[in-house]
Amino acid sequence: MNLKLGHYRQRPQKCLTLAGMKLILLLAPVFAALAPAALAGDPALAAQDPDIAKIVSEISAERIERSIHILTSFTTRHTLSDPSSGGNGIGAARAWISAELERISAASDGRLQVELDTFKQPRAPGIPQPAEIVNIVATLPGRQPGSRDRIYVVGCHYDSCNSSLPDLENPAPGADDDASGVAAMLELASVMSHHEFNATIIFLAVAGEEQGLYGSAHWAGQAKKKNLNIAGMINNDIIGSTRAEDGADDSSTVRLFAQGLPPGKISDAGLQALLSTGDVNDTPPCELARAIKEASALYMPAMNVKLIYRADRHLREGDQQSFLASGYPAVRFTEPAEDFRHQRQNLRVENEVAYGDTADLVNFTYVADVARVNAAALAVLARAPAAPRAVQIEAARLENDTTLDWQPNAEPDLAGYRIVWRDTTAPLWEHARDVPKEATRFTVHGVSKDNVIFGVEAVDAAGHASPAVYPLPAK
Repeated sequence: MNLKLGHYRQRPQKCLTLAGMKLILLLAPVFAALAPAALAGDPALAAQDPDIAKIVSEISAERIERSIHILTSFTTRHTLSDPSSGGNGIGAARAWISAELERISAASDGRLQVELDTFKQPRAPGIPQPAEIVNIVATLPGRQPGSRDRIYVVGCHYDSCNSSLPDLENPAPGADDDASGVAAMLELASVMSHHEFNATIIFLAVAGEEQGLYGSAHWAGQAKKKNLNIAGMINNDIIGSTRAEDGADDSSTVRLFAQGLPPGKISDAGLQALLSTGDVNDTPPCELARAIKEASALYMPAMNVKLIYRADRHLREGDQQSFLASGYPAVRFTEPAEDFRHQRQNLRVENEVAYGDTADLVNFTYVADVARVNAAALAVLARAPAAPRAVQIEAARLENDTTLDWQPNAEPDLAGYRIVWRDTTAPLWEHARDVPKEATRFTVHGVSKDNVIFGVEAVDAAGHASPAVYPLPAK
């Protein structure tokens, strides 16, 4: 790696035509070949990975549209509706999603491992009697032995409901909430199963979300009991509409919710140390969100990933919160401005206003763009080394230099580490310094830890970077 003091700023978002985006993707291998090594420390000027550019270009809005139309053709996908595969409720929807994933697996020579996670949910709010809930899980195993146990989950929920949560019979098409997320997940599985990644990717569709996150709570809880190494979870929930309630249309923005400090008493020692230094927006979910935004800026520059440092919207919740509760970094993608007349509503017309969550209100091109952002981020994360461990910042003496240390990574394709920093008021990393893979300690001269926020990333030979790790003070 080139040892260079890098200075960068986040690139401005630019509007590209579809033809222009395709041209950039076609020329990506040329750009990669011409990119000088001296730019290795500058994410704003980093070269694309041609294979990741290919993955992004293969996402199909047409296939996504087909999936959403099929999912909304079931009368309801209410968690407690008809469980039979031959009916017109959640059982039939589940059977179709599973069959789609099995078909995708067959097309990729069986590389995608599909299974059902079935459990008995006890009586609970929204569950008037014990009920069987089924999650659909498709696993794409990583190819690098040292990284295979590191897992990234891309999730969604396939259940739906209308205005009345107990209503199991009347239509609940759930096009935006959340057939859009399911369609994106299926498309990601379809494209990414034909490519290889160091880490493992799990494509997850859960039920019981509308009643209280029951499906994801079970799956995340079991993952915690099994001590699974889930390095990040991305939830796609309500990613289908670009039109706000006032009629404004924004097809170039997607919100990304990332929790800062969790609610309640802070018992985790690491979070307490983070809080003591005054930096509440550098939790693992926030660092995951920054890495996702950086990948999107490189491969989908026309999309603005708007970071929002909270777990979810007010009065709302999503399956990412089940993973957060189990101690895993998790974030949520949601469209830029929601029209609540088209979420969890009975199909009707009142005062000449149509209510309901139907497929005709979905912007399929936008869903595909959000899926492309997912694809770029997942591919970078699953090819990058693991985030560095035990990152510390030395606070043993008064000085204007900053020294950081960390434990070494073991990946065979590790190229080195990247020290990043930004002003305390800046949302994104502004400066970078690359150091060789032999280093586990480095001093940044002339930059005071009192004035900026630091992080350390691990980088492979192709330039894929892990999320940054916030250094805890060591005295």
